[in-house]
Order: sequence, then C-alpha cells, then structure tokens
Amino acid sequence: MELQVIQNRIYEMRGHKVMLDFDLAEMYGVETKRLKEAIRRNIGRFPPDFMFELTRDEYNFLRTQIASLETGRGRYSKYSPFAFTELGVSMLSSVLNSEVAIEINISIMRAFVAIRQLILNPPIDKVGELQNEVRELKQYIEEVFTDYNDVNEDTRMQLELINETLAELQSKNKELNKPRNPIGYQHYNKEPKE
Repeated sequence: MELQVIQNRIYEMRGHKVMLDFDLAEMYGVETKRLKEAIRRNIGRFPPDFMFELTRDEYNFLRTQIASLETGRGRYSKYSPFAFTELGVSMLSSVLNSEVAIEINISIMRAFVAIRQLILNPPIDKVGELQNEVRELKQYIEEVFTDYNDVNEDTRMQLELINETLAELQSKNKELNKPRNPIGYQHYNKEPKE
C-alpha cells in the first residue's frame, strides 16, 4: 500500500497519532465488524495506550473533519470506532494472523516512522527561507539608506556652511578690493584758460 495513503489515515487524537478501525479493516481487507470481533476476543492485548474507543463527541468531530466519512443507513457502524496507536496497530498483526495483515502492518509501521521523522526533522521550507532572506535584505537596505540619508543630511549641512562662509568671504573680498580714495593732496589738472 502506498505510504502517502496510509499517512493520510493517521489522525491526531488525545495527543496520540492513531489509526481508526474502519480504515484498518479496509486495508486488511476485512469487515470492520470482524476486526472488532477479533479485538474483543483478544482485548487483553490492547491496553489503553494501544487502543481506545472514541467518545461520541470525538467521533462526530472526526466525521466533520474527514470528508470521506459519509452519513447514511448502514454506511458506518452506529458504534464509535476504536483508535489504535502505533503500538496497537503493531499488536493487530498478532490478532489478524494473515499474510495480508503482516504486509499491511509493515507498511503502516513505515508510515508511523515516516511521520515521526517529519516531526523530528521538518522539511526545509524554501519559501519561508526566501521570505526571511528578503526580510533581512530589506532591513539591511533600509539601514543603509538611513545611514546614507544621515550622511547626506550631514553633507548637505556642511555644504551649506561652506557656501555661507564663501559668501561671507566674497563680500569681504569685495570690500577689500573696492577702489580706495587716495590719501594726501590731490592734484587737479587745471587746464589753462585761453
């Protein structure tokens, strides 16, 4: 059986990763009723950490979450399903001693291991990484432009001071280079009268 198909049938209930009896029965190729009978005959092999029965509320909630759980007369059991933890699924292979059960159990165990690996080592989120890099780059650019604007503001102020100083020097220079009146006696060239 395909690993993804099995993984899609593993649910989170009461803090455990579990598989439900009707999904397991379908995979094993038996009726859910027959699976439950085999479990009840061997109930000592299924302590609460291996298997538990869903409450009515849990089952109803589950039915709303999973589109494949349809309502209708005779479609599904009127009793709440059993939920099997990884240990419970493993124990099922000893209760359902058939080649199909053993083969399916091996696939299910691989699916549980794969899910555990995903939890321990989540896949690298390339989009998330790119978003973080873009965010960091944007922050860096904003800091650079802020620094650049600060430098520009400082430079602009210095240029204004230089221009003011040059303007003052030019006005002083004009004053200094203004033609002066000669000091002393002035000679007038008088032209003789005719």
